[in-house]
Amino acid sequence: MDAPARSWPPSVGDYAERQGLFRLLQNMLEELLIHKPEDPVQFMIEHLEQHNDDAPRIFILGPPASGKTTMAIQLCKHLDAIRISQETLLSKETLALTKEAKAYKERKQQIPNALWANLIRERLSNVDCIKQGWILEGFPENQEQARLLQSSGIIPRHVVVLYAADTMLIERNSGKRLDPLTEEVYHTTFDWPSDVQIQQRLVKPDVTEEEMSKQLLEYHRNFPGVFHIYHKILRSINADQPCVDVISQALTYVQTQPRSAAPFTPRILFCGPPGSGKSLQAALIAQKYGVVNICCGQLLKEAVADKTKLGELVKPYIDNGYPVPDNMVMKILERRLNAPDCMTKGWVLRGFPRDIEQAERLQKACIIPNRLLLMVEVGLVKSWVQQLRRSLMSASFQVSRKRKKKNFYF
Repeated sequence: MDAPARSWPPSVGDYAERQGLFRLLQNMLEELLIHKPEDPVQFMIEHLEQHNDDAPRIFILGPPASGKTTMAIQLCKHLDAIRISQETLLSKETLALTKEAKAYKERKQQIPNALWANLIRERLSNVDCIKQGWILEGFPENQEQARLLQSSGIIPRHVVVLYAADTMLIERNSGKRLDPLTEEVYHTTFDWPSDVQIQQRLVKPDVTEEEMSKQLLEYHRNFPGVFHIYHKILRSINADQPCVDVISQALTYVQTQPRSAAPFTPRILFCGPPGSGKSLQAALIAQKYGVVNICCGQLLKEAVADKTKLGELVKPYIDNGYPVPDNMVMKILERRLNAPDCMTKGWVLRGFPRDIEQAERLQKACIIPNRLLLMVEVGLVKSWVQQLRRSLMSASFQVSRKRKKKNFYF
């Protein structure tokens, strides 16, 4: 495999990296191993035609009253994904297994884990979930359910787990109110709706404090097994904080791309003020990893010394100590970074860009680094920390004043 790869043009690897071909092939291979179709080629063709590999696949987990429903609804609004929960599955009359699951519930029997897994798989195979992505709320509840989902090919990319103290969750549950029309959750103290019509149709969940304690005990007993399966893609978020902060942390996490095992050509950009150590660190990285070390200022001097056409144009600016126009710098830099050694080995660049306009020129030229290192002075960091502390103290004072009027819990 390695020998033919060395004969490929450098542009082939660059194209594969930019288009995410490694991740695409990895996803297709996973689907092949899970479904084991009789005709693998036709299966892959249908996968490319129907599936959206960039669609969100998210689990929202947590103890009762931790805000899973609120979290799932808000994330679905931001990501345009389909929300899946046990309640929505039982209300989906078009699913073949819904009647069987409802029969268990009417007899007040526990729905088997295998039936839940098959019901979820049937729902996620619908076109809307395939195209838009999905957010599964409150499931799996134990390790057996997680194993069944894995064997059914239901593998999330992100798992968000909400947590809070049991005493707070019990208190929150006592004031919890549910809107049966929109399935949104409100609270009598922390989040009461201003619309009178919504207030009139709110219902109180039929869960006593004793039942809530049992549910919390069951959750704490089962969650370690679930954590063991999803710990590599799991993010825990404290639910005992303002709702906006919880949603913001979850949204930031689910919008990050999972770490890829794909090979890539290093394109490293060093930024920082003069004297911050960019040259030394760039030289060490170039020596250790075998990448091309490029200094923009040195590159301009070499162009002048070689007496190229661009070098003749740049020479008067350098001799007189004037900054070289960005368009000239970009032509020299683009020619160097597109050279075969840079395309094959990768590069580490310093001295450019120095402002937003230059960075935009790099992007327009399709020169996009995949690693950015910012070198800053300790004194500058301390001043930033002091400014941040002052702003946080001011913000906390304003929030404390607002909380006297209204609490921001779920």
